[in-house]
This record gives sequence, C-alpha cells and structure tokens, in this order.
Amino acid sequence: MHIRIEGSDLPGRAGVAQADMLRLGNVHVGLQRGKDVVDRVSAGAPAAVWEFEVTSREVDGLLDVGGPYVHGRPGARFLYLSWGAVDGDAFAMFRRAKLLFGDIPTAALRAAHEGGGVLVGRLSLTDADGGPRCARVRPPEIVWQLT
Repeated sequence: MHIRIEGSDLPGRAGVAQADMLRLGNVHVGLQRGKDVVDRVSAGAPAAVWEFEVTSREVDGLLDVGGPYVHGRPGARFLYLSWGAVDGDAFAMFRRAKLLFGDIPTAALRAAHEGGGVLVGRLSLTDADGGPRCARVRPPEIVWQLT
C-alpha cells in the first residue's frame, strides 16, 4: 500500500516567538521508521512530503497494516511524525505526532489495500499555539483521501 503524508504550515515559518526559538534550535520533523527518524525536513521549510510503502493483509476479516513505518498492536496501528533538534548527525527527539490508521475512512483504506491508488494524509504541522503539531492528530486536523 502506497502512502503519502503532506505537511504544510511548518512552525518555523510562522511569525510567533516559539517559531523563532524553533529556527534557532535547528528543529526538524521526520517520519519514524522503527526507532530511527528518516527523511527529516527543517521546521522552516515551506512544506514536507513523505512517501512510503506499508504492507497490508486480511486477518480474520479485518485489514491490518505493517512494516517498518507502522507502530502499535493490531487494531491500533499508527505512524509517527517525530520532531527533534538536529546537531550534526544527532537528532534529539522532543515531540511526536501520532497518525492512526483507525482514523482513515474504511473505504479509502480498503481501496488502497486493493491497489486502487495512493492514500494521502494532509495536515498542518503547526498547532493552535504556533508550535509543532504533536500528540494524536485526528480529523479534521488531518484529512485522508485516496488519489
């Protein structure tokens, strides 16, 4: 199953005090793959896009997903977007956004499983206070659709 996460409005681009602190701290956001954070993007970038594959299979009549980007137990699978300060090769994570597969419309998830297109999640990466979006990100803060 092909997934694309499209993040807009990164917090380093906002005009608030916390955004200035983020720029100075060399903050990046990336997709968590196992314990590593990959495809990191600066908090000052205009947008962030991650494209990747997950496995999917039927288990007792239910659709389950897996692979190195997928976290959680069956029935509660999710993806992490992880925020951290970058210093050379070091990435010091301080927050994560959790994107749950259970929040994806069933028809779109099933169609992606059957090879019907790309499952796209779109979200703003800045929260209401101007900081990095974190914790569980639920609709309408994220919009899932099949393209």
